[in-house]
Amino acid sequence: MSTATTPPEDDTAADYTPVPDRVGALLNRRDAPNRPSALAASLAFCWRALLKIKHVPEQMIDVTVFPIIITLMFTFLFGGALAGSTREYVQFLLPGIMVISVLMITMYTGMGINTDVEKGIFDRFRTLPIWRPAALVGALLGDVLRYVLAATVIVLLGLVLGYRPSGGATGMIAAMVLVIVFAFAFSWIWIMFGLLLRSEKSVMAVSMPVLFPLTFLSNVFVDPSTMPGWLQAFVKVNPITHLVTATRQLAAGTWDTGELAWVLVSCAVLIVVFGTISIRLYNRK
Repeated sequence: MSTATTPPEDDTAADYTPVPDRVGALLNRRDAPNRPSALAASLAFCWRALLKIKHVPEQMIDVTVFPIIITLMFTFLFGGALAGSTREYVQFLLPGIMVISVLMITMYTGMGINTDVEKGIFDRFRTLPIWRPAALVGALLGDVLRYVLAATVIVLLGLVLGYRPSGGATGMIAAMVLVIVFAFAFSWIWIMFGLLLRSEKSVMAVSMPVLFPLTFLSNVFVDPSTMPGWLQAFVKVNPITHLVTATRQLAAGTWDTGELAWVLVSCAVLIVVFGTISIRLYNRK
């Protein structure tokens, strides 16, 4: 008859008691990194937006080919009929075309935000210990490069077509900066729609009824004095009209403080109103 034997118990394993300090030291040998500042977080997301352009360079077609097409089309379509020659008309048209081309591509900001939301990427961003609006502000800062490129393409093409700004390089750069600042503020409208609507196609569908009246019912192509009285009333309060006027004046070397103030106040209102709405939608999405 055999008897079962049991192995001796390991007294050392039974007596072991983990010490919290030692366990924490093993799991975390370094101090926790400091929380990034709002600027650092925004710049990180700006770099993410630039990397997206690097990996998908096809999206730059909208900021290169589109401005060239719209500049050539309107210059040669209306130049002879309205000014007698394309060279004379481009002096009047080019600052306005720069405004239209840059504002037209601002809608892609909202489309990109909508795509990230639908893919769930922003859900992960909200779990990070960072400044909450950094993802939105960083995306806008990345798109500023697109605005700069579009404006530069139009100015270079205008110089080829005979455009000569009276204000020289300084005045033209000041005009470009003003357009880009307004585009940054105007982009908050599309961020709001990007967070509010269900798909990027919906964002594009909404953008057309907003952009076309604002850009075409302005002083971009013709002098508003030739328009009917009821239309002139709309054109005079249209912020795009004031932006185009201020841009033309800067390019000509004159600084109208009234028009500049009108544009800058419009930028502040756009950021305060639509920026606040966008951040609230982003927090609740």
